[in-house]
Amino acid sequence: MASIFTKIINGELPSYKIHEDELVIAILALDQVNPGHVIVIPKEEVNHWFDVPADAYTRVGLVAQKIAKAQKEVTNCPRVGTIVAGFEVPHYHLHLIPAWSIPDLDFKRAKRLSDDEMKSIQQKIVTALK
Repeated sequence: MASIFTKIINGELPSYKIHEDELVIAILALDQVNPGHVIVIPKEEVNHWFDVPADAYTRVGLVAQKIAKAQKEVTNCPRVGTIVAGFEVPHYHLHLIPAWSIPDLDFKRAKRLSDDEMKSIQQKIVTALK
């Protein structure tokens, strides 16, 4: 059965897309730990990060660097934390979370924002990427 991320990649589910190329997609996390929380996902569905093909794994990192710079600019955060947990969806993904301190990376903080808030965040990050 396809993961929720594969369904997003295939256009079966909506998302707030930040970036897409032939190997990866980046979207706003549905539950935002902090506003601007992005997930970078290889298009190939692979459960464990250490099994991701090298080209896709490298692309995730390179795309994450670019997005993190845009997140830092948009949110004025001093850091963008990265987390690979892998428990909630069996498809490798890298969380990029704007943070001001270590507690800002706690997934218990995650909450759903309105569609308007998500679209605003999406637009700001996409604009900062250009």
